[in-house]
Amino acid sequence: MKALGSYMLGFAIAAWCASAYGQPRSPSEPSLVGHVDSALAVLVRLQKEIVDIHPLLVILQPVAVVDGEEMYIFDVDSLHAGYTLVKKTPVPFPMEKGIRASFPLSTYGGKPTCVVTPEVFDDREGYATLFHEFIHCAQFQTVEPGLKQHLEIAQQAAKANNYSWEIMHAFPYQDSTFIERYGSFLKALQTGDRKGVDESLQALKRQLSKTDYEYMVWEEWKEGFARLIENKIRARLGVPPNQGGIERPYNRVTFYAGGELFIHFLVWHDEDLLTDMNELFARMLEGTD
Repeated sequence: MKALGSYMLGFAIAAWCASAYGQPRSPSEPSLVGHVDSALAVLVRLQKEIVDIHPLLVILQPVAVVDGEEMYIFDVDSLHAGYTLVKKTPVPFPMEKGIRASFPLSTYGGKPTCVVTPEVFDDREGYATLFHEFIHCAQFQTVEPGLKQHLEIAQQAAKANNYSWEIMHAFPYQDSTFIERYGSFLKALQTGDRKGVDESLQALKRQLSKTDYEYMVWEEWKEGFARLIENKIRARLGVPPNQGGIERPYNRVTFYAGGELFIHFLVWHDEDLLTDMNELFARMLEGTD
């Protein structure tokens, strides 16, 4: 996700932004709103084509489109037939062009919202990215809060009012032992080597602190799952897969790629895990058995 650094920082911003919906429109506003209206109609049609891929895609999530210092929030109408502009506000914090994120939006009552800039609608890859963010909204609406209650890293972050830990955690990506062991983990996943997967995970668990290990698995579960569904959608839409993060040097996005491979591996052996998000996380945290 481009400009992911803005993700989760939204939690730290106070809901100070008053609605600007009644303010005079800028000269470009009617054009922007019309463009987004048309694009979201396409999104609704595409959702009907891909909704069978996973139950979390059933709900159309709010979409906030950032235009400079303003944000246009669109949500489904009362009949769930399509999107309508429901609010225009100042952005709650600076957002760069290219942002692709989802978080509880302070200017929309804390409702999980997909936040993008208008060029996301330029091609089908952009629509696949939107559905990736929809998965994150759905994770937050279902199992995510409950899972975090049992993680030491999340508990520590909550006590410290650290709302950006999912982005900013100081993980030892450049540690040579980690690089070797995670590389072995990726190779074992790519070759379907169950013994190698188990051995690599146990080695990582011995090496990493509890919070670092929890962080690794959290990113693999949360982002890896969204990447898995995104790539299923990309295949359906006839666009290339998102494979970012698989190469060295390792960073947070490495866990997106590794998580997708790990989830694919686990689901291959137990297809029920694709729809049981709690059990999937537990299996990823404990190992393959």
